[in-house]
Amino acid sequence: MHKNQHLIFSIIYLLFFGWNVNSQEKTKHPKNEFRGVWIATVVNIDWPKTAIDGVEKEKADYIEILEAYKKLNYNAVIVQIRSVGDAFYPTELAPWSRFLTGKEGQAPNPYYDALAWMIEEAHERGFEFHAWMNPYRATFDLNKQQLSPNHDIFKHPEWMIEYGGKLYYDPALPEVQSHLTKVVKEVVDKYDIDAIHFDDYFYPYAVPGKVFNDTASYKKYGSGLSLADWRRANVSNFVHTISTTIKASKPWVQFGISPFGVWRNKSVDPKGSETQSTSNYDDLYADPVLWMDQKWIDYILPQLYWSMNNRIANYSKLVKWWSENSNNTAIYIGHASYKIRGDSDKSWNFMSEIPNQIDYLRSFKNVSGSAYFSAKWFMDKNFDIVRHLEENQYQYPALPSAVPNLKRVIIDTPIVNEYGKDSLRYSFNVKYPYNTKVRYMVVYGAEHISKIDINDARQIVDKVVVCQNTGTISFSVPAEKMNQYKACAVTFIDYFANESTPTIIDLKKTFKIYSPAQPDENR
Repeated sequence: MHKNQHLIFSIIYLLFFGWNVNSQEKTKHPKNEFRGVWIATVVNIDWPKTAIDGVEKEKADYIEILEAYKKLNYNAVIVQIRSVGDAFYPTELAPWSRFLTGKEGQAPNPYYDALAWMIEEAHERGFEFHAWMNPYRATFDLNKQQLSPNHDIFKHPEWMIEYGGKLYYDPALPEVQSHLTKVVKEVVDKYDIDAIHFDDYFYPYAVPGKVFNDTASYKKYGSGLSLADWRRANVSNFVHTISTTIKASKPWVQFGISPFGVWRNKSVDPKGSETQSTSNYDDLYADPVLWMDQKWIDYILPQLYWSMNNRIANYSKLVKWWSENSNNTAIYIGHASYKIRGDSDKSWNFMSEIPNQIDYLRSFKNVSGSAYFSAKWFMDKNFDIVRHLEENQYQYPALPSAVPNLKRVIIDTPIVNEYGKDSLRYSFNVKYPYNTKVRYMVVYGAEHISKIDINDARQIVDKVVVCQNTGTISFSVPAEKMNQYKACAVTFIDYFANESTPTIIDLKKTFKIYSPAQPDENR
């Protein structure tokens, strides 16, 4: 074969097969993917490890969680800041949580605003912070002696319904909805959170032989609806109110809900899933499909806490069902890391269950991430699975995409005023943009300016929080992360999680900047 033919063949091969391999790698390692973990505080499930830990130990243990999941390339923490009518922050609307300080109503000593501190530490490491609230559960048991006199069960006993050994806020009462809306609004207004997050607890799960006695409320407010329709309307009205309240305060703050994994069973509704299970619609009086249809939520994170072989509620079938029945929202999948090697379903004994679940959900284009319940299960246990995820599914970093309702084009491109390096770090000064509120800078690296591809997760070098607008964004990246590269790119991530067009820098040349707004003819 003529040498020119060899050359042409080589170019065609590289263009086609090289692109194909690269495309496969991008699918295997998505650049945009939500990777979250629930950090449960109720009864000290994950953090603090005990209710009597000192402040310094609490802080060290929280940072340990962040560092462990940063190493795993997670990018979001979902932290429980209200679980039983209490608070992990100072407020007149609820007492300090006993799970934080050991005694309900007692502030931390030495004092600190735990929520403000947790948010700052999370952002410093590149995590989104989703403030997780359980709105309706008022107590975890009936032991009132351990509660603060400022708890709502003493201030407003008329709001409460006892059921199954716990006390709940009555979801039907306008006063309850107004109070809980104030709770949410205060957190959104006061704290630099990325999202408000509700879990699966709306009307409580059924307790055999018990009746949730909301008869008086139904008689007063039922308006001719059936009991089931009325309860669903109570929940939906509340969800709608919370949505509008959040967006009126801070439009970039997401509202996400993590419902039970089954909407309805096909046996009662042809639109339902092939399951034989408790359901949101019929048992918890929650209608996630309606919330999505009405654009009241930004993301949905169904708790698919079953194996891929489960006969009653099959993970694989449910991922497909949610993929086909979700709209107007981002879709993430909730995984049951707590079931690993500890469930009657023996599928959880296999190391491959979670990795296979991740691979499967990635086959659905509109499913864009995962979250895991709960944090402690990948901390000092299940080392083989953690190692596998580090080396495979989560080998490279990923950035959460902007949720559908918050997607927009960032018109600003980073203007790099200067950069330099020493033996320890590469330092950058970027002009703060006129039109964009910047949350993070992202740095990408490659062997040459022509190789820069910000859609390739393997090129993500670092994600750096931007603390405030001082006119200039100054940040640095450790030299050990950058020394292997001859070129880099920098982008903005705004508060809505949108990413800007990159500015490309030739690191071999002093102060040589390549930007779409300033093309270099010799590039």
